[in-house]
Amino acid sequence: MYYMQYLKIPGERVAVLIGAGGSVKREIENKTSTQITVEDGDVSIDGDGMGEATARDVVLAIGRGFNPEVAFRLFNEEKVLEIIYFKEFIQSEKELARKKGRIIGRKGKTRKVIENLTDTNISVYGKSAGVIGRYDNVQSAKEAMLMLIQGSRHSSVYALLEKSRVQQKDFMDYETLP
Repeated sequence: MYYMQYLKIPGERVAVLIGAGGSVKREIENKTSTQITVEDGDVSIDGDGMGEATARDVVLAIGRGFNPEVAFRLFNEEKVLEIIYFKEFIQSEKELARKKGRIIGRKGKTRKVIENLTDTNISVYGKSAGVIGRYDNVQSAKEAMLMLIQGSRHSSVYALLEKSRVQQKDFMDYETLP
């Protein structure tokens, strides 16, 4: 059974989605057994349920600022994409810039710390922030970003992530016991 999925991505991300000579679009189509049509920022994806859903997530990730190599991690069934839309948390453009800055940090430090502690990739683009990784890790990164958006101290967020990382490692070690 075939479905059709329609998305809109920012105009400046269309060239990234298509890639040099159509390479990115072709890679998505080949990996997901779908047909992708791009006109301006309008994207339609035609394929079976699972392939179409994966292609949609990869296209959405590229549209939200991820480079294709990172977005391609979504071909792995264990990886998920989660997007936080800032419109729920802001009243003005100035506030948007401040909240994005809290997630990114000086010279990208905060974003890198969250990525390293959660083994995820984060993109802050436009009026949203996206996270790609394993489900549990994405949820930890999302919680950290929401805490920052809501005004929590960076040190508190880092401490929570460190604690979560240790608990996750202990659980993984327990799971591998004979």
